Amino acid sequence: MSTPTNQPNEPSASREPGASTRAGGTVAVLGAGKIGEALLSGMIRGGWPPADLLVTTRRAERAEELRTRYGVTPVTNQEAAKQADTLILTVKPQDMGTLLAELAPHVPADRLIISGAAGIPTTYFEERLPDGTPVVRVMTNTPALVDEAMSVISAGTHATAEHVAHAEEIFGSVGKTLRVPESQQDACTALSGSGPAYFFYLVEAMTDAGILLGLPRDKAHDLIVQSAIGAATMLRDSGEHPVRLRENVTSPAGTTINAIRELESHGVRAALIAALEAARDRSRELASGTNG
Repeated sequence: MSTPTNQPNEPSASREPGASTRAGGTVAVLGAGKIGEALLSGMIRGGWPPADLLVTTRRAERAEELRTRYGVTPVTNQEAAKQADTLILTVKPQDMGTLLAELAPHVPADRLIISGAAGIPTTYFEERLPDGTPVVRVMTNTPALVDEAMSVISAGTHATAEHVAHAEEIFGSVGKTLRVPESQQDACTALSGSGPAYFFYLVEAMTDAGILLGLPRDKAHDLIVQSAIGAATMLRDSGEHPVRLRENVTSPAGTTINAIRELESHGVRAALIAALEAARDRSRELASGTNG
């Protein structure tokens, strides 16, 4: 797992899109929603000159908003395909086929395609783009909005180590990255792609429990959120196994062991495993639905 360190470059107001001084060249974010905007923001903080960043959006007012906020250049999808060295596709999975049909006649085979669409394999892109087009698949998550993303990266058939490193540099600007074989992407989607939702769900349930126990909602929320931050930091920084950390909180005949007993008796562990299997299976279904 790595967090690349990007070296800053001074922006040049006179530089035209496509005339980048950065090794990775010009980058276009196609379908710049919340995750796409987070990537733009992170890349600029990491040293990409705004003049080297292109965006495409469905709505003109959204394009103007991004231009005003970040100094990036709105273009059409066809213009992005012709001008950018790297295309990051952040549209919804159900819209990917239409986007690729629009891009295919205009994408040279040396363009790097980075897909952020859940469940869609690299072969789907390779079959619809010019022969030899390098494709890298990335599953990131919503903590990209606060620079704490977990982005999982896999290379397609024609992607080189340099292409993967470039994807790591881009997504490393909004969190951590991890390389995995593409065969593991569905499992990673279940764990980290959907993962934040599980924690939000748990916090929601614990907050309701706090209210039931007599606490005001805001106080219950603050107690749980800070406990979650502290626990996550201990997991990340201590190097201890989660079982050991849990045991350190669990005194004989104490409050914690009584709570753990209830969780086990209600099958919470089994329910979590089943939930993640269901998420993995749905990711596979999405992939099978794009084949052909």
